[in-house]
Amino acid sequence: MSFDPASLTYNDAGLIPAIAQDRDGTVLMLAWMNAESVTRTLQTGRVTYWSRSRAAFWVKGESSGHVQRLVEMRVDCDRDCLLVIVEQTGPACHTNRRSCFYTAIRDGAEVEIMAPEPD
Repeated sequence: MSFDPASLTYNDAGLIPAIAQDRDGTVLMLAWMNAESVTRTLQTGRVTYWSRSRAAFWVKGESSGHVQRLVEMRVDCDRDCLLVIVEQTGPACHTNRRSCFYTAIRDGAEVEIMAPEPD
């Protein structure tokens, strides 16, 4: 059975959340895709998101060099969320951290659990 991006459930803006996870299991980030960015990702192997703020395609690492190479794309049971398993080069977060999830809530307080990577 071939995959059709139109079979996914997108929100009213035509977007679907995509969770990026490194092959080692680390959750790296959440971003948005539309049908075309899903198609581009599958065709090129370079993870391509839709930037809501710029209203443009965003190939991860295009300007930073912190590339995400697609290992596997998974669809959740409701077909309204994607898991993009990637091989991450460099930090995934724009704050220069490996993951965007670098703040934990512990005992009611925010705790930074991941330092930025050295330049």
